[in-house]
Amino acid sequence: MQRQKIEALRIHLVDLPVRAVHSHGSGDVAGIRSVLLEITTDGGLTGWGEASPWPVFTGTAEGNAAALHVHLRPHLLGADPVQVEKHLALAEAVVVGCPEAKAALETALLDVVGQMAGLSIAELAGARHRAAIPMSFSVANPDFDADLDDIARLYEDGVRLFKLKTGFAEHAFDRMRLEKLRDRYGDALSLRIDYNQGLRATDAIRTLRDLEPFGLAFIEQPVKRHERAALAAITRALDTPIMADESVFDAREALAGVEMGLADIFALKIMKSGGIRRALEVAAIARLGGIDVYGGCMFETGVAHAAGAHLMAALPDLHLGCEFYMSTYYAREDLLAEPFPVRGGLVHVPEGPGLGVTVDPERLAKYRTDLLQ
Repeated sequence: MQRQKIEALRIHLVDLPVRAVHSHGSGDVAGIRSVLLEITTDGGLTGWGEASPWPVFTGTAEGNAAALHVHLRPHLLGADPVQVEKHLALAEAVVVGCPEAKAALETALLDVVGQMAGLSIAELAGARHRAAIPMSFSVANPDFDADLDDIARLYEDGVRLFKLKTGFAEHAFDRMRLEKLRDRYGDALSLRIDYNQGLRATDAIRTLRDLEPFGLAFIEQPVKRHERAALAAITRALDTPIMADESVFDAREALAGVEMGLADIFALKIMKSGGIRRALEVAAIARLGGIDVYGGCMFETGVAHAAGAHLMAALPDLHLGCEFYMSTYYAREDLLAEPFPVRGGLVHVPEGPGLGVTVDPERLAKYRTDLLQ
């Protein structure tokens, strides 16, 4: 393998239109605003990564673009792309926070290294344990009739996992939706709910017990990120598994979560952990603590979805599926030259060296709002 050097970085800010507003306990989303990192080497290789923040969750696209353009670029130009862990350690020292920027950097570097070595990112991360993962779709449209139409269409496509975003309207609305879906589909669907921190801690156990009879696979992040003691109390009180998302970002928080019995499941997201390897650290701690993991995502294009799929492939155990539906079922148009591989209700892990996907330059130019180079 002939060594190469990083020759250029280009940072693309993009805005993609979506099919509908998605409501959450922490706010509404009506578009995909993301940052794509393009790294090129003096040997002619190109690696892609994506930073997909949500301002109410982790940070802003502008902040992550600045982290890459202003603070990390000087340390990367002329560097050896193979030294991935060295670059990530430097990024931690140079920039506080901005885990999405660090995830984008890691993905782009691994994309280059994979192409050099002829290995996929999953293989670089340790192994390719699976070729496909059951896909979950988030039911989050305030217009539930429109959601019912989408669910019917996705059901025909083979999707059987549906996660309802709850807590953005009255409790009666959440209960009505679960009743209709159970009446219409019975046990053919695996139903999950996600409050995105939308419940008051004092009301949470009573509210959630009222929904347990609907046979939920899990209840995600009912209370605020910092209300960890309340989340642990909910986990002890309910029979339904509780999943921590906003309350577990990194390995340190995962370890604390295991020690305090925070939840039954941790949501893995490369955007909050700061990359695939950091998310694998969270997964390892969860596994040692007897906690399941789930493949979550932010509001992403197919580039970040591909990275997430490689993470899911590298996990030794994965029982609850993953999301990665945005580029197929939420965005009006994606940035990839070929559609992100979702078929038969499954996310298929991209094949080929590196990330295994290619960005369409015309679509990138169409949705780009700024270019830093």
